[in-house]
Amino acid sequence: MAVELKVPPLGESITEAVVGKWNKKKGEAVSADEPLVVLETDKVTIDVPSPAAGSIATIAFNEGDKVRVGDVLGTIEAGAGATATAPQAPAAAPAAAPAPAASAGSDVRMTPTARKIVEENKLDVAQLKGSGTGGRITKEDALGQLNRPAEAPAQRAPAAPSGPRPRADREERVKMTPLRRRVAERLVQAQSTAAILTTFNEVDMGAVMDLRKQHQEKFLARHGVKLGFMSFFIRAAVEALKAFPQVNAEIDGDDVVFKHYYDIGVAVSGSRGLVVPVVRDADTQSMAELEKKVGDYGTRARNDKLTLAELQGGTFTITNGGIFGSMLSTPIINPPQTGILGMHNIVDRPVARNGQVVIRPIMYLALSYDHRLIDGREAVQFLVRIKDCIEDPTRLLLEI
Repeated sequence: MAVELKVPPLGESITEAVVGKWNKKKGEAVSADEPLVVLETDKVTIDVPSPAAGSIATIAFNEGDKVRVGDVLGTIEAGAGATATAPQAPAAAPAAAPAPAASAGSDVRMTPTARKIVEENKLDVAQLKGSGTGGRITKEDALGQLNRPAEAPAQRAPAAPSGPRPRADREERVKMTPLRRRVAERLVQAQSTAAILTTFNEVDMGAVMDLRKQHQEKFLARHGVKLGFMSFFIRAAVEALKAFPQVNAEIDGDDVVFKHYYDIGVAVSGSRGLVVPVVRDADTQSMAELEKKVGDYGTRARNDKLTLAELQGGTFTITNGGIFGSMLSTPIINPPQTGILGMHNIVDRPVARNGQVVIRPIMYLALSYDHRLIDGREAVQFLVRIKDCIEDPTRLLLEI
């Protein structure tokens, strides 16, 4: 009995996805609840499990195809064997030109880019040997056949080159992933709808670094997580947001919506790019809880395990380009938020202290904000408040 494998609900307001990867081929055995196909949306990656044990009977959509909620991705033959016998070719097939459309069908494993090259250039798939994982045909395999020279006449002289050498064989055209398209749309939206301005300051990280060094072993032993920098900056941001509520607000038409809760988005690197999961009610969480939450988000982002709900909302965002070596940047706000804090790398720099030049661990901070709602004075004071909290972390404990 054939059981349909359908595109599941993808989350609020998301109706379509792209088939990212099939984990099994047609005819292969599958177990119930085994992840069969990966779907990519503009926010998350979703594993679609097998609805029954058996074997894959049909595959309706190939990698790179768009699908909508409810579409039938394929069917599972419940209880069927592990493999299916491939259809045998006729014993006396006529010698004729290959039919690339049929050869490039779903029974042949190839990357979306390779499939496009095969179909556009009418290549014979039977002559292709896949060098990818599991024998998959790659772009290089297809280009290798496309660029293979035909047999030339014995006395043919080489043609003299004219003009610049073509570079098409050294270029690769791939479609943007749904996540990257969504990021691009959001960035353009932010630039076109908000009056973005950035203010900067520097912060001496010495006090926080000394505090971490002094208490790291006991903190780790008690809480099972290391004390990092992010928990300090989240707590400092919450204190600054309480003092300057415009930075925690959003513009909705002619209204300003002030939010008396503190859901802090923390940018982390995922397998497909930067994502921003949200730490809910950050003002109610301890330093250890914040470190555990951020660490968990980072791990699951790399494994594509974040849920859509964890990526939605947020009243303010923190991004740390310093982990990649960034000295300074102007981060772009995440609409409809009105502010984003940019952290950067820590560098020993000469600074003046009590009339003496000393070497201190300095980080540059950047606050990008929507000038439609936040004046320069409030933005500067907001950043100074964060600086004060980091340079004297006892303020975070005493809430002063």
